[in-house]
Amino acid sequence: MSRLHLEGIDQDYEDLPVLRGIGFALGEGEHLGILGPSGCGKSTLLRLITGLERPTRGRVLWGDVDITGTTGHFGFMNQQDLLLPWKRLWENAGLALLLKGRPRDEVRALVEGRLPGLGLEGFAEYYPHQLSGGMRQRVAFLRTHLANRELLLLDEPFAALDVLMRSQLQQWLAGLLEKENSTLVLVTHSVEEALLLSQRVLVLSPAPGRIEWDEAVSFAEAPFEEKSYLPEFLALKKRILKVLMPGSTGGSPPPSR
Repeated sequence: MSRLHLEGIDQDYEDLPVLRGIGFALGEGEHLGILGPSGCGKSTLLRLITGLERPTRGRVLWGDVDITGTTGHFGFMNQQDLLLPWKRLWENAGLALLLKGRPRDEVRALVEGRLPGLGLEGFAEYYPHQLSGGMRQRVAFLRTHLANRELLLLDEPFAALDVLMRSQLQQWLAGLLEKENSTLVLVTHSVEEALLLSQRVLVLSPAPGRIEWDEAVSFAEAPFEEKSYLPEFLALKKRILKVLMPGSTGGSPPPSR
């Protein structure tokens, strides 16, 4: 049974078409990576799923429930960390739980238990201005994860991090998704990141964004640290790059399905 289902999504900003005919379904625990050129509507698509925008046409379903244009269902991590400057790290990370009335001591203990895995142990009392950009982004990710573990909507979650920290957090996220069976929609500009963290990849066309490519990642169950060395990884990366950059790679192959 599909957990998340988008039907015939079109989005216009006044007379500007942004998305056209977007439709796909995700099962429980499925991980979807979305790629596409800048301006193709990738981030808009996440805002439509989370209800921050209402589509011009079409609808968003969670299970059997129409949630089109309604908020509060999922954790959504934007490209900016959006931390509240007057709150400490643990309060920012546990904000959704605090707003739901969870006891402060309970929320703080839960957040502090997650900080070592994010390289943030000992920083629970720090305010955002005392943290580096990469640290702030990790706090934002933890807030998203704690808000709702069923579906994570991530928009370029690790783009602000250095290469080493980005790789470490990708591996951490892969392990977390496997353990907790979360459903994931990941928007990224990195083909490698999409292939490392996804079981399926969509590629959107230049604006207005349409689905040009939809393929399962055959090596999704391989150990994280081995994936990027697999011949299948390199072959799929090459095919996707042909879709993203047809002018420089010799043309676009037909979609796989």
